[in-house]
Amino acid sequence: MVDVRIEQSWKSKLAKEFEQDYFAGLTDFVREEYRQYTIYPPGRLIFNAFDLCPFEQVRVVILGQDPYHEPGQAHGLCFSVQEGVPLPPSLENIFREIRQDLGEEPLPSGNLERWARQGVLLLNATLTVRAHRAGSHQNKGWERFTDAVVHRLAEEKQGLVFLLWGAYAQRKGEFIDSNRHLVLKSVHPSPLSAYRGFFGNHHFSKTNQYLQSQGLDPIDWR
Repeated sequence: MVDVRIEQSWKSKLAKEFEQDYFAGLTDFVREEYRQYTIYPPGRLIFNAFDLCPFEQVRVVILGQDPYHEPGQAHGLCFSVQEGVPLPPSLENIFREIRQDLGEEPLPSGNLERWARQGVLLLNATLTVRAHRAGSHQNKGWERFTDAVVHRLAEEKQGLVFLLWGAYAQRKGEFIDSNRHLVLKSVHPSPLSAYRGFFGNHHFSKTNQYLQSQGLDPIDWR
């Protein structure tokens, strides 16, 4: 079994994954990539989404695809960038929809740790990437691992909100039982698609209404 440095509740929930041959192969691949190339995020932040949002605290899941692949951006949370980094276009559009939907001004920082600490799991399908090479760590095992994460959440918890933006996220979450969870779908917030249905999807207010209907605190999306 590979000894993975990840938050303890997730380590327990995902123990069977860490025992699988595919995960050992993935670990070997990732280690070699970090040895030879510049890889994002920094190694200590690969599992940052899990470390900031323990299994028991997850209330909302946002599914992304790949980490950002330019310097200083990725830190293990989908759509989020490190402090002081300009907002990428998709995140600008997310903030724009928050303004329109909630009538609130998001904080200027693109660091979404503030969401993660409230129970929003910001999960990329692939957790590492080679610098300047989008998609370079796809189909190496990460997708199987993050599929297991989504399955575990969908099957063991009840009343989660899954935000599935774009065809990739929707395929990854197509098995989720919408009688058990709130599943919200729209096009991706990318500038290429946001005008085709991301703007005006009201996913942030719908998420909070659903949480409050279960007696839970809303997410402060600012």
